Parts: sequence; structure tokens; C-alpha cells
Amino acid sequence: MADAQTPTSTEAPEQAAAPLTINSQYTKDLSFEVPNAPGVFGDMQKTSPDINIDINVSARLLLDNIYEVSLGVNASCKVGDHVGFIMELVYAGAFTLNLPEEHRNAVLLIECPRLLFPFARNIIADVTRDGGFPPVMLGMVDFVAMYQNRVQEQTPAKTEV
Repeated sequence: MADAQTPTSTEAPEQAAAPLTINSQYTKDLSFEVPNAPGVFGDMQKTSPDINIDINVSARLLLDNIYEVSLGVNASCKVGDHVGFIMELVYAGAFTLNLPEEHRNAVLLIECPRLLFPFARNIIADVTRDGGFPPVMLGMVDFVAMYQNRVQEQTPAKTEV
């Protein structure tokens, strides 16, 4: 017979909140333009396209410990002197963070975009392929280096006297 003071096996101990929870993820903005169609497709038979990619990450507090992290990708393609395509994607997610304040920025700007990236990469490949171009397959992104660069830019340089 169990003592009234002793917890039974059916009582679960209180669980600690997960340090990072993905609440949702979504395409916040997507734009794809081929301003010089259909002529640019003929140009691609003679000239290789030149593709430029720019990636940025931002985070903002929604409420309490819930943040929105946005992964922005701008891609442009030139074929000779003509614009092949212009693509803009903002892929975002809502994340709950149960972490000490000193770790939040790193998690928001490194781990959260790392979780969003494969989905954004897939959208970019599909949209460029469906737009008549070879699919743009983004390589891995070093979000740690991006974060370190951001921290260095915000930290004033020290000068020795």
C-alpha cells in the first residue's frame, strides 16, 4: 500500500520548458520577376548567367519570450547586359525561447535561421526553376560567421594609447 505522501508512478514530474520551440514558419514575402522575358532565355543560350545572392537575418520580439526570426534572401541574375530575374524571399518563423538573456541573440541569429534555411532553400530552387531558369541551389550558409561579423560591426574598435 502506497503512503499518501509518496508520489505514485502515474504522477509525472514537472517538466522544464524546452529551450527553443518552433511555433510556426511561413513565407512572409516572395517576389519573382523576369523583366526581359522571353528574350533573356535566348541570351542564356549564348551567355552564362551571373547570379548574385544576398542573405540577411533579423529578429524581433513579438511578446514575452516569443520572437519572429526572418531570413531574407535577395537573388538577382544577369545574362550579359540584361536582367535575367530578380527574386526576393523573406522566410520567417515564430520561436519561443526559454533561455538566459545572454544567450538569446546568438540563438535567434544562428540557430533559428539554421532551422529555417532548408525550407527557404527549397522555395528558391522551386521558384527559379518554375520561372524558366536552372534552379538556384544555395550552398550551406555560415550563420555563426554572419553573427560574429554583426557583433564585430556593433563593437567599437579599441585603440591603444
